[in-house]
Amino acid sequence: MSAVTDLPTEATEPTPESTPAALRRRSLPESWFRQDLILTVILALAAVEMTYLMAGAGMTEGIFQLDVPWVALCSSLLALPVLTRRRWPAASAVVMSAGYILLGTFVGIELYASQVMLFLTFYAVGAWDPHRRRAFITRLVIAVAMAAWLVSAAVQGFYDPEFGERGVNAYLSMLGIQLATNIAYFSAAWFFGNRAYQQALEREELERAHAEIRDQQDQLRRNAVELERMRIARELHDVVAHHVTAMGIQAAAGRRLITRDPDAAEQQLKGVEGSAREAIVELQSMVRTLRSGDDSDERTPTLEDLDELIGQARQRGQQVHLHRVEDLPELSPAAELTVYRVIQEALTNARKHAGPLAAVEVRLRGRPDRVEVEVSDTGRGQPAGRPLGTGMGVQGMRERLGSVGGTLEAGPRPRLAGDDHGGWLVRAAVPARGAAPLGRTATDSSTPTPEGHPA
Repeated sequence: MSAVTDLPTEATEPTPESTPAALRRRSLPESWFRQDLILTVILALAAVEMTYLMAGAGMTEGIFQLDVPWVALCSSLLALPVLTRRRWPAASAVVMSAGYILLGTFVGIELYASQVMLFLTFYAVGAWDPHRRRAFITRLVIAVAMAAWLVSAAVQGFYDPEFGERGVNAYLSMLGIQLATNIAYFSAAWFFGNRAYQQALEREELERAHAEIRDQQDQLRRNAVELERMRIARELHDVVAHHVTAMGIQAAAGRRLITRDPDAAEQQLKGVEGSAREAIVELQSMVRTLRSGDDSDERTPTLEDLDELIGQARQRGQQVHLHRVEDLPELSPAAELTVYRVIQEALTNARKHAGPLAAVEVRLRGRPDRVEVEVSDTGRGQPAGRPLGTGMGVQGMRERLGSVGGTLEAGPRPRLAGDDHGGWLVRAAVPARGAAPLGRTATDSSTPTPEGHPA
């Protein structure tokens, strides 16, 4: 058995990539035994038939040394190595060539089907033996043995009494024909065997490459679905949380004021109604965008819409001040949307955690290679005992900024002199169009503390 079948174990299973090219075994077809069994039977029957045809044509003199039935039986037995030529090619070829020489010398064989058998086994050494050095040596030994047998037969023929009757020229001509035929015969089997082996390995390599490509395509599709799912989650969080937070705060304020100041309560309830209407409009816009893909005509928010965003926050009772530099470097649409969503999320978190009484500062400034945004709150107005956030808003901002090559810092704001409330600070930066990414997103301090909140 070849070394290839002895090597594999559970711990050291060789792969096609790690197996040396000189030891690569071709994969046998599933029905190889049945195919070779049918071929063996056909060749055995053909050998019997050709034996009796040669006998009928009077072509047995000097060839058959036993009675025709015995020659037919021996010729049919030569077909047996064909059955194992793909499983054990070297051994099958050696058995075939040895049997061919021995039976041809001492018994006599038919000269047609046996030639096909010898060709198939010699060819199989080159086409199926994974040990290429062994395949080379085996075929070389067989070819030399056959040549030696041919020379021996030629020498015996030279001393044949009939030699003088035919003449030297006829004898040499016949010898030249046999020599040329055998050279062509074994050269063709050698060449086409090697070629079949290489082509089979190349096909297997292509099949493995195609399988890897299909696996990679499946993985890319799964990654794309996961990224799209995360993008939708971020959009839902940014769109819904902003309005739902305002609705919750306004509804709570309306509940407290409904008995003391009905007019003020009515204004709060109108704010809830407006926030709900805006949330529905933005959700419908997002759904239409998702359904229509890149061809959607829906307008995505830009930095030009910041004044409207700040105005909505002020209408809900937040104290927001916007400081922006008009001359900002150009941003890609994705980066511009990211800046807008970061400010929106920071305002939502400030209203949710710091309360409407906290003052919020939004600063937008530009550098040649980036746009920086800073949102800070004073922390005033946080109700005592109010549960703090989970930090999911920071995670969403981090993912958004990371997708456009930006950076994020989020954590408690440094306290100033005379400031007992602290507050929260969100600082982000995105690269300008054509600029290099700014690096990995900074680690935030989003774990809630008594002095701050996760922005």
